[in-house]
Amino acid sequence: MSEAVLTLCGVHADLGARPVLRGVDLEVRRGEVVALLGANGSGKSTAVRTAVGLVPVASGAVELFGGPRERFRDWRRVGYVPQRTTAAGGVPATVAEIVASGRLARSRFGRARKADRDAVRAALELVGMADRAKDRMDALSGGQHQRVLIARALASRPELLIMDEPLAGVDLASQQTLAHTLQGQVAGGTSVLLVLHELGPLEPLIDRAVVLRDGRVVHDGPPDRSPEGHDPVHHAHPPHHVARDGHLATSPLPTGERAD
Repeated sequence: MSEAVLTLCGVHADLGARPVLRGVDLEVRRGEVVALLGANGSGKSTAVRTAVGLVPVASGAVELFGGPRERFRDWRRVGYVPQRTTAAGGVPATVAEIVASGRLARSRFGRARKADRDAVRAALELVGMADRAKDRMDALSGGQHQRVLIARALASRPELLIMDEPLAGVDLASQQTLAHTLQGQVAGGTSVLLVLHELGPLEPLIDRAVVLRDGRVVHDGPPDRSPEGHDPVHHAHPPHHVARDGHLATSPLPTGERAD
């Protein structure tokens, strides 16, 4: 059995005074693609934010590549795509500059080398945004913005890629581009943890589905079975999501609903 690259063991986490994670156990092994599913408010985004240190652990433990997360320093091995962000932070940054920021952990003294420039170019090509490299971020659509964030995460050539709702606001063509991109990353040995609202074109890549409900894991196993053992529809359309009762369902959530 391959080694674990990410482990959450009995993790409890709070947002403000509200408990969100209630003893979550989650493991991603080398070369594995794991989908983290659940209804709104189930704790999916909090789980991945806890994994990368953006939310403190109230109790329990998080490990990255076999060691405690709080001692982990080699962040170039981890690529993280947040659910929502203003990547340029109000600064008139270009697409290439945002993607280049993903290489900072590999750059010497913050200076871009040829290897860094090549990695940025390759990452933009992977997500189909190479022709927009010199454009400002505020000139992009929501879907293009998301693809740039994905390229930023890929630029460091991570061993573990954590993506929070990467399909949100992205059209079908871009979803298929992402699926193809991830297929290549996984073939190269990258481990992937995906928070998903819909499996969509990514479904064939998923090795395991972990379903959260009220901050607890209610299912951890093959994605072709629901927690209660019912077979969901295997086609990407209509898309799969997890309904409020924890079943893998095939109709979209009501308009306007978002995963946490």
